[in-house]
Amino acid sequence: MLRGLDIRDMLIIDRLELAFQPGLNVLTGETGAGKSILLDSLGFVLGWRGRAELVRAGAEQGEVTAWFDLPDDHPAQAVLEEAGWSRSDELILRRVNTRDGRKTAYVNDRRASGEVLRALSDTLVELHGQHDDRGLLNPRGHRVLLDEFGGLSAQINATRKAWRALADARKALAALQTKLDELAAEEDFLRHAVAELDALAPEPGEDEKLDALRRLMQGAERIREDVGKAHSALGNDGAEGRMGDAIRWLEGAAEQAEGQLDAPIAALERALVELGEATIGIETALDALSFNPSELEDTEERLFAIRALARKHDVQPDDLSAFAENLRTRLATLDASTGDLAEMKSAVQAAETSYETAATRLSEARQKAAAKLDKAMSAELAPLKMDRAVFTTEITLADPGPDGTDAVAFTVATNPGAPSGPLNKIASGGELSRFLLALKVCLTKATSGLTMIFDEIDRGVGGATADAVGRRLAALASDAQVLVVTHSPQVAALGGHHWRVEKRVEKDMTTSTVVPLTDPDRVDEIARMLSGDTITDEARGAARALLAG
Repeated sequence: MLRGLDIRDMLIIDRLELAFQPGLNVLTGETGAGKSILLDSLGFVLGWRGRAELVRAGAEQGEVTAWFDLPDDHPAQAVLEEAGWSRSDELILRRVNTRDGRKTAYVNDRRASGEVLRALSDTLVELHGQHDDRGLLNPRGHRVLLDEFGGLSAQINATRKAWRALADARKALAALQTKLDELAAEEDFLRHAVAELDALAPEPGEDEKLDALRRLMQGAERIREDVGKAHSALGNDGAEGRMGDAIRWLEGAAEQAEGQLDAPIAALERALVELGEATIGIETALDALSFNPSELEDTEERLFAIRALARKHDVQPDDLSAFAENLRTRLATLDASTGDLAEMKSAVQAAETSYETAATRLSEARQKAAAKLDKAMSAELAPLKMDRAVFTTEITLADPGPDGTDAVAFTVATNPGAPSGPLNKIASGGELSRFLLALKVCLTKATSGLTMIFDEIDRGVGGATADAVGRRLAALASDAQVLVVTHSPQVAALGGHHWRVEKRVEKDMTTSTVVPLTDPDRVDEIARMLSGDTITDEARGAARALLAG
């Protein structure tokens, strides 16, 4: 509940503090006295969009503070917690506007964003003014209003979940189809390339091994002849045979040389051993240098084939094996596409069925809520002297979306047999006010802790109709807080608390103030509303009669 409003240096208000009460709070005053400024100021502190120029002439900044009582179960408590504030039994909103246009907001003396203010305001205040801010006249918002009235959040959440699942399934199917289309476009290439790579079967490191073997074979042709000559020179027909002959000759002469040949013979024997090892090494080398001439051709052919394939696919020779595996994977994906595609199409069909089921349930719930709303509106319109008017919630088929397949529009027919149509095109000014009042009442019945503000809801009506509007507002305020800005004496007389908005000019400065009215003051104010500037005894008598009920 709104407990108070403190306004400083806003438009033509220099300083004003108001303490509101439960029940029906009425604000009256002459046209131009500043009643709309109060609503502009309240909207400012609640973060609503409004006038750009709000600071009073001559002031450096304007400031508005509003404070509310918050029961523990009030929806604003959840908003506070989500925004990082502690729960509190009192909520104080303050917002400052400097002359250069900068705006700063505070919630319980802590800086807050305009977004937080607006989130709180949605749970605190419901305004109907001359420009309906919640879109009662805009069919685009009617579906949301019907859903709120019917309490359809569970069905809506189920439908949105099914829509997201359907969207994900369709996205996955589209992605697979795109991938398969790309693969199908290169199927011939994939099959040819994989077959070519599989036939060659290159291995990592094979290029280097083949290259080294090729160089060795090419060099072997050049050096094998010299190595063979060396082997011949060291063999039995060469150095080894000659050294053996030398040892035999020396050994035959050693007996008569008195030991002079022992050392040379020993040295030759050692040399013969070394010569034997050298011969064995040369023979091993000759074996290594021995190869089939066609082996070099085979090696070169494979080496050139690997390098040509690497150039063809623009990869390094050592990467051919990994490249082939990647192509095989893509080809396997293409080969398995029929099964995968069928599986995904089945998933999309299942998601479509789930969505259609959820959307149908939501549509059925909306139909029931619409019938309930139409019945509630019929009951509300009768006391407002519109018992012959017909309010209808029309539900038509719309394109599927996250909120179902329904388009919702509120239509009215003001007289039996008359064609129905949109609220703002069929109803006259006075009729429109009453339709909107009835609709407001129906749509906010289940909302707790909400302060409802009606700005000239009674415009265009008078006499018994104005009295009916006032009585409905008073009944609505019996278990809620209602603020009404009115020019109707019938409505003003039914208020539980009454303030008069006055405009004063002092020292060429115009200011607006709000005065709480005592019972005698109320008689004079209602008499003024009945008769104009000159208050007669007859007008006072009529005012007393209205106040007496």
